[in-house]
Amino acid sequence: MRYACLTSAIFSLILSFVSCGQSNRSASQAERIAADTMELHYAKGFTVRTLDNGIRLVDVADPQTEEDKMPVSYHFALIPNGLNAQQSTFNGIDGYTAVSVPVDRTIVMTMLQLSNFTALEALDVVRGVTGTKNLFNKDVRERVKDGRMVKIGMEGNFDTELILAAQPDVIFISPFKRGGYDVIKETGITLIPHLGYKELHPLGQAEWIKFVSLFIGKEAEADSIFLGIESRYNTLKQQVVNLNNKANNSSTKKPTVFSGEMHGGNWYAVGGQSTLAELFRDAGADYVIKDDNTGGVNIEFEQLYAVAANADYWRILNSFPGDFSYEALKASEPRNELFRAFREKKVIYCNMKQTPYYELSPVAPDLILSDLIAIFHPELMPADYEPTFYRLLQ
Repeated sequence: MRYACLTSAIFSLILSFVSCGQSNRSASQAERIAADTMELHYAKGFTVRTLDNGIRLVDVADPQTEEDKMPVSYHFALIPNGLNAQQSTFNGIDGYTAVSVPVDRTIVMTMLQLSNFTALEALDVVRGVTGTKNLFNKDVRERVKDGRMVKIGMEGNFDTELILAAQPDVIFISPFKRGGYDVIKETGITLIPHLGYKELHPLGQAEWIKFVSLFIGKEAEADSIFLGIESRYNTLKQQVVNLNNKANNSSTKKPTVFSGEMHGGNWYAVGGQSTLAELFRDAGADYVIKDDNTGGVNIEFEQLYAVAANADYWRILNSFPGDFSYEALKASEPRNELFRAFREKKVIYCNMKQTPYYELSPVAPDLILSDLIAIFHPELMPADYEPTFYRLLQ
């Protein structure tokens, strides 16, 4: 693998733990001494190779970028506590930042990252979060209240003193977001990029629980949890496949769906290569922008209306203060009433102020899939099915 240099200011802050100009010789050395490779089925943003001496080489890169065009990649050597970090085997591989594992203390920057620790029952390791706004987890809120966790501030406005007081061994970050990590970089604490949010498959995002487990010594638990998620997801998906196979022999058509709202004069439409588009497909619906080969794009209302005017369903995820309604949807953009899904009251809705969406969904794509199937194909779900996230807006 050819490791590229950091070429923009937003990535320069990571220079302390990324070696630029990585040579092909170093990569081949790592490959020669790797004894085992972790099997990943869906996640594309990280790979793990285990050396004969137990050291794990973890390579991280943007899962949405082709390998030879990666703007930046990250490389860590996870050294089990008690193992001599100066062994010649490790020293022969350039560009890897050594991390002693398992770590005892860390800080997380996003709800997606926190969801991994929650699912692994490892909140004791988390000593800091960015904030608690719209946070539902009572355990986390209690830990912040009694001081076991600190609020370090938001991106671009971090409190260095609080970060240092938390004494984290490492800090998990989202380097492709807004950034603001210069202050943290100056502390000398190792920054670990968590790119689960950039995965293009729901199970790929969920599989990042294995990534976190490597740092906290919970690999077996992560494997077990993910196998359960994968099994439930694929069982639901197969039910839809069976239904679609029957439909192909009849005149029944798949329901169509679009997503999003107008914000600032533009409509952010998720592309055909995204976790949401994959969820729609696996739930047995046709996404109106399925042919778009991107993760998402900003378009004008007229462009979206041209392809979504007669769609059967409209999916909306927002943080509306109070109870969202069709009246509120029309008030935000009068033209919204032109959509067929609006007129026929088939808006699929989740309010993040009332539902712990980002706290749970990264490790529960099977629950999202269940909700969508219950709406698109209610005959496949129990009559008394109770949704977790999405329901039809009343």
